[in-house]
Amino acid sequence: MRRALISVSDKSGIVEFARGLAASGFAIVSTGGTAALLARAGIAVTEVSAYTGFPEMLDGRVKTLHPRIHAGLLARQDDPKHQSALAQAGIEPIELVVVNLYPFQATVSRAGCTLEDAVENIDIGGPAMLRAAAKNYGSVAAIVDPADYPRVLEELRTADRVSAETRYSLARKVFAHTAAYDAAVANYLTSLDDGKRGEYPEVLTLQFRKLQDLRYGENPHQSAAFYRDPQPLAGGLASYRQVQGKDLSYNNIADADAAWECVKQFDEPACVIIKHANPCGVAIGASLAAAYERAFATDPVSAFGGIIGFNRELDALAADALTRQFAEVIIAPRLTRDALGVLGTKANLRVLEVPLAREAQAYDFKRIGGGLLVQSADSRPLQRSELRVVTRRQPTDAQWADLAFAWRVAKFVKSNAIVFCRGGATLGIGAGQMSRVDSVRIAALKAS
Repeated sequence: MRRALISVSDKSGIVEFARGLAASGFAIVSTGGTAALLARAGIAVTEVSAYTGFPEMLDGRVKTLHPRIHAGLLARQDDPKHQSALAQAGIEPIELVVVNLYPFQATVSRAGCTLEDAVENIDIGGPAMLRAAAKNYGSVAAIVDPADYPRVLEELRTADRVSAETRYSLARKVFAHTAAYDAAVANYLTSLDDGKRGEYPEVLTLQFRKLQDLRYGENPHQSAAFYRDPQPLAGGLASYRQVQGKDLSYNNIADADAAWECVKQFDEPACVIIKHANPCGVAIGASLAAAYERAFATDPVSAFGGIIGFNRELDALAADALTRQFAEVIIAPRLTRDALGVLGTKANLRVLEVPLAREAQAYDFKRIGGGLLVQSADSRPLQRSELRVVTRRQPTDAQWADLAFAWRVAKFVKSNAIVFCRGGATLGIGAGQMSRVDSVRIAALKAS
C-alpha cells in the first residue's frame, strides 16, 4: 500500500488534504496532534510510534528519527538494491511526506522569549524528514507549503502520481525552507551574548523569496529581480497589491518605496511626489486633493513622471486632480471605486494599494565590495525637548511645526539635503549636491 507521512504545526487545510490522499489509496502515518486531528475527522491514521514499533521518548524529542522512517524516505524506487534492502528489513517505502516546522521565528519574535523557549522550538525531526524526502525527489514528494496541497491532489486524481516536475519543484521549495529555518536559528543564537539577545549576530544570514523578474535594472543593460522578505512588514511596499497599470520596473519600485515610507510618517492627509528617489514635493492638507495641489506646486517641472504617494484612501476628487499630470505610479492604502474609475482612463498608470502600518524596518543594509554595512533604521522621531535653541529669538509654535515637518522630509532627501517649507508644505528642496551651499541655492531657486 502507498504511504504518506504527515506531521504539521500549521494544520490549515491538512484534514482535506489527508482525506484526498486516503481517497487516492494512501495509508497515512502521523504524529501526535496531527494524528489526533485526523482521527477526529474520521480519517484512518497510524501513529508513528505504532508504525516504527518504538515509542516516543524524551518528551517527544525523538519520534520520527528511526530507520523505518528514514529508510522509507531515502530508498530509490528505481534501485533494485534499495528495494531489496527494504524488503529484507521489512520496511515499506514512503511515497509522500507532509511536514512543516515548529514556529521558531514566531517564538523568538515574542516579547519575553527566553533562550529555553527558543531552544525548545528548534525542530530536529521535521527538517531531517524533509531533507531526506527532498534529496530523494525522484521517488518521494516532499510538501512543506499548504498552498501546494491542491496541485498534488489534482495530479494524484488525474494521473495517480505526483509528476517528476512537481516533485523537483517541491524539493527546491523544501531546501529553501529548511535553509531559511536554519538561518533563523543561527541568526538568533549568534546574536546572544551571555544568553541575552544582542543587536547584531556574529554571523548574519539573509533569506528572501523572488517575487518577480523585472525587465531590467536601474539601467537597460542591467538585469534585475524583486525579492521579498519571507515575513514582510504589513505596511512595507513589498506587501503591495497592483490594481491597474503596466508591470513595475526596478526604478518604479525603488521610487515607490521612498514615496510610501515618506508619506506614511504623517498623521494628517498627506501627499509625496518622488523623482529619482528624492522628494520633489511634500505637503499635508485638509484633504488629499489639497495636499496634492500643495505638493505639486513645490516643483511642477520635476513632478512630471513622478511617483505619488498618499496616506489615506484615495477619493475621486484627488484622483481627478492627478489626471492633469503625467505620473508613473500612484500609491495609497486604498482607493474608492470612483477613484479607480477616474484613474482607469489612464490604462498605463500603475496603481498600488499598500496596507497602512507605521511599523518600520529594524535595520538598513548597504552592500559594499565584498561586504555589507548594517545599521539601525532611521526611525527615531524628532523630539522638541531634545533640541537646543542657539539664538536669542525663540521659534514660534508655527516655526516648530515647520521644523518638524521639514525634518521628516529631509530624512528622504539625498545629502546634502536642504528643505524650505511653510505651513505643512515644501517650498523648495535642494538635494544631492556635494556642497551644502549649492543645495541651499537650489532649494532657494525652487522656492522663488
